[in-house]
Amino acid sequence: QVQLVESGGGLVQAGGSLRLSCVASGRTWNTNMGWFRQAPGKEREFVGTIRWTDGTTDYADSVKGRFTISRDNAKNTVYLQMNSLKSEDTAVYYCAARIRVYSDYAAADYWGQGTQVTVSS
Repeated sequence: QVQLVESGGGLVQAGGSLRLSCVASGRTWNTNMGWFRQAPGKEREFVGTIRWTDGTTDYADSVKGRFTISRDNAKNTVYLQMNSLKSEDTAVYYCAARIRVYSDYAAADYWGQGTQVTVSS
């Protein structure tokens, strides 16, 4: 099992930045980690992932160039740096583990509790 504990959500003005953190424990070896989000009235959406093998990242088109996923293996922590935030980024953000990205959707086996990010106009 993988346990995920998130932090860093909050309220920010449009154009501002936030950094989310996710501390993982348990069976994290060879585990792709990353982030999803769910806005009010919308389906859960893939945000991005970082590969265990080489640290390469993959992002949804909606956040490319603005969001950056990174990791600190020594701390078992993955980060989501969010810059140039827009009101449409408002959502509950979920850390996820064992992410699998397919051609038209993404899935994960483990989830954090979620942290609210609210971007005001």
